[in-house]
Amino acid sequence: MDLVEGMMAPEFSLPTDSGESLRLSELSGAVLFFYPKDNTPGCTKEAIAFSHLKEDFAKAGVTVIGISPDSVKKHQNFKAKQNLTVTLVADEEKAAAEAYGVWIEKSLYGRKYMGVDRSTFLIGKDGKIARIWRKVKVPGHAEAVLEAAQAL
Repeated sequence: MDLVEGMMAPEFSLPTDSGESLRLSELSGAVLFFYPKDNTPGCTKEAIAFSHLKEDFAKAGVTVIGISPDSVKKHQNFKAKQNLTVTLVADEEKAAAEAYGVWIEKSLYGRKYMGVDRSTFLIGKDGKIARIWRKVKVPGHAEAVLEAAQAL
């Protein structure tokens, strides 16, 4: 079943870049940005953009969480290298990616493979999905998500 706005956000409990476990239900409002891979051009730009706006999201009552299949160690290295301030979550088993429908078959130069469809979910304080962005284009995206978060 595809997720739609207004549905309860699927719960998850995954390790963060700090080594602690994060449960979605422990947050009161969240932005979940799913991205394919640490230290790649688009993913780096997206994570930096969300990091720059972290305080504005906090003022709107929203916690920003980046999720990819990379390991905790890779997230730690990525965060340190790029001076990121947002929390990164390791979804190595792709459980959250599958629950949110972002683990999909992709194609590059005729070769098919499984990967993350860059997507963002705005979760309201009630735990429901307020907005969904799929097939995200990075330029201006973090600002658009902030605008939606401020309107919650």
